[in-house]
Parts: sequence; C-alpha cells; structure tokens
Amino acid sequence: SIRTLHHYDQIELLTPANKAESGYRYYGKAELLRLQQILFYKELKYSLKQIKAILDNPDFDLMDSLEQQRQQILQEADRLQQLLVTIDKTIVGLQNQEQMITDEELYEGFTPEQKDTYRQEVTDRWGADKLKETEDRLKRLNSQQWTDVKTKGKEIELLLADLMNQDQAADSPMVQKAINAHYAHMCDFWTPNKEQYLGLGKMYTEDERFKAHYEQYGDGLAAYIYEGIKVYCTNDMKVV
Repeated sequence: SIRTLHHYDQIELLTPANKAESGYRYYGKAELLRLQQILFYKELKYSLKQIKAILDNPDFDLMDSLEQQRQQILQEADRLQQLLVTIDKTIVGLQNQEQMITDEELYEGFTPEQKDTYRQEVTDRWGADKLKETEDRLKRLNSQQWTDVKTKGKEIELLLADLMNQDQAADSPMVQKAINAHYAHMCDFWTPNKEQYLGLGKMYTEDERFKAHYEQYGDGLAAYIYEGIKVYCTNDMKVV
C-alpha cells in the first residue's frame, strides 16, 4: 500500500529512485527487486530491522538470497503439507470415532447375562489376552466396517454349506480355499495359531450354540467345517 511504501521510505528500507515535486515516488527495477526481497523475507517472518540489515550488508548477493529464500520456502511448504496430513488424519479419526461400534452392536443378540457368560468362556478357553485382543480389534471398526465383517462371515458360511451339498471332499481345493477364507475371517477378530484354530473347529461340533449356528445352513455343516480345518492345519495352514 502507499502508506507501507511511505513507511519503508521513512526507515530507509526502500527508497524510491526519484521523487516528484508533487511528492509522487518513482520506483525502478532495482527498487522493485528490493521490494520483492522485503516481501519474501516478511513471509519468512523476518522483522523489518532484520531485513534492512540483510539488504544493506555490503556482501549481500541477490542470487544467493533468492536461492536461500527458495530453500526456506520449500521447507515451510513441506511443514505445511505435513500439517495438512495431520489435520486430515485427525478429521478421519474423529469421523470414524463418531461411528465406532458400541458394546451393544458388538454383542448384538446377547442379553447382558449371555454377554458376561460368553466373555468369561472366551477368557477361560483362550485367555484374557485373546478376549482383549478381539474386543480391541473390533472396537476400532466403525459401524459400516463391522457390518462388512459380518456380511463376509455369512458369505463364507453359505459357500461352505454349498460345497457340502455338492459333496466336495474336505481336502478338495475348493473347500480348502473356503477354509482359508474362513481363517482369514477369524483373523478379523483375533489371530489363532494352528492349535487354537483346530480347537475352534472342534468347538463348533461340541458346543451346541456354535453347532446350531452352522447347522442352520445345513445339517452336518459344523462337522464338515471341522474336517476342512483339520486338513488345513495338517497342511500348515496353507492351500495345497
């Protein structure tokens, strides 16, 4: 602004090339380049006193100054970009947190007593650390992700029921691929090792609640899945 230019003139930071009798100031190329330097340094948070000392230094070199300013501005741009990334992560985190699944969604269909019983059984069978791992992992999901996990599980169960109805052997490639998908689905909850996965399959056939869940898709499905799991574990949890 005109007021700013007058102030720069008063403190001898930027003197015009000429002044008309009317008081009008004229600036040439050299003055405009100096003004550019002033503006750059101001953007880099230098005080007017510091800027004047730099520009009036006998050893001042315009090209060197521009190169240094360029590097400083690039560093500032990187810093601002990182701030933007941090802000974006915070926004996403808050959005997801607002939609995190609740205990009610996690134990949907259970009465409070059944929920307590189930949690105690998991603790007794697999350990408190596995219960915590499962609940912590699931509570990081938002409602849509939790819905997707449940949908994927049902699709795998229906696929295994269909393979059973086709009389596919437990060691057939198609069944083993389905069991591999079943194991991957279990890893959405926790990461069982070979012995734990075998124990899980056995529980499907011995625990009436789990057995009933699988049998709704076909009589004998719990045992069929267990047979597939045994083959899968015999092959070191690989599809061969």
